[in-house]
Amino acid sequence: MTASLATTTEPADIIGQLQRAGSAEEFFQLLGVDYDPKLLNVARLHILRRMGQYLAGEDLAGLPAEEAAARCKAVLERAYADFVASSPLDQRVFKVLKDAVAPKVPRKAAFVSLDTLK
Repeated sequence: MTASLATTTEPADIIGQLQRAGSAEEFFQLLGVDYDPKLLNVARLHILRRMGQYLAGEDLAGLPAEEAAARCKAVLERAYADFVASSPLDQRVFKVLKDAVAPKVPRKAAFVSLDTLK
């Protein structure tokens, strides 16, 4: 698959192509976005997760194929740039990483009155 496929398909089809992509590298190839393989090896899931978060705010319905592909490309470039500027640990896109820094809520000790015991 090449980047030229993205510009000759229907808007929904670029999303379909991305959904069928088997690797992060395919996302970058489909959309024609340059990347550093070293960074992608470290942050691939984080970048794709962030791209999904950004795409959730986009409305691609009814757009011409070229514009839909251009928006997807811009979103991937934005997500990738987040991880060029900082690490996955700094970005914390996954719940497990967010929870790792969440303030711990102390558990209240259960109090059972002696009067309630029989």
